[in-house]
Amino acid sequence: MKNIALLLSLCLAPASALTIANSARAGDGLPPVGSEAPDFTLSSQEGKPVSLKDYRGHWIVLYFYPKDFTKGCTIEAHNFQADLAKFKKKNAVILGVSVQDAGSHKDFCAKEGLDFKLLADVDHKVSETYRSTMDYKGELLSTRNTFLIDPNGIIRMEWIKVEPSKHSDEVLAALAKLQSPKR
Repeated sequence: MKNIALLLSLCLAPASALTIANSARAGDGLPPVGSEAPDFTLSSQEGKPVSLKDYRGHWIVLYFYPKDFTKGCTIEAHNFQADLAKFKKKNAVILGVSVQDAGSHKDFCAKEGLDFKLLADVDHKVSETYRSTMDYKGELLSTRNTFLIDPNGIIRMEWIKVEPSKHSDEVLAALAKLQSPKR
């Protein structure tokens, strides 16, 4: 019955009010598209606290990734970095979250030339809040999920278990569509 109600509400919602991409089913515990993004404060690669609310007034690409220095995570980070100027033109910031500590993030940013914030979720709480955790060989890691948050702090899109090589392009296309005056 919940799925029918969700589908009905999606069909009746105005296009400007709600957008979903690769969204998981109702009841999966993800923060729902159209709801306020749960706030948090985590340490960045510089060891400084960063809160989601610090970026109100900007679009936020909040992406969760499994681990620094791994192939898929490096590809995804490089693509976001390569497109960073395009995101800035769209008033968007990139915030990456994984369970590694700030030191690992600092080393990853230095080695890979990353100029955006990577946030250390060492106790897994933020990843769990966003239902973006997985057990990998006995190690709890962040799952590769992304949430696009509008300047008012509302989740506008979700991508679940993304493909790293094309994800930056997908997010840029979604931003263009959401920011288009002809929506």
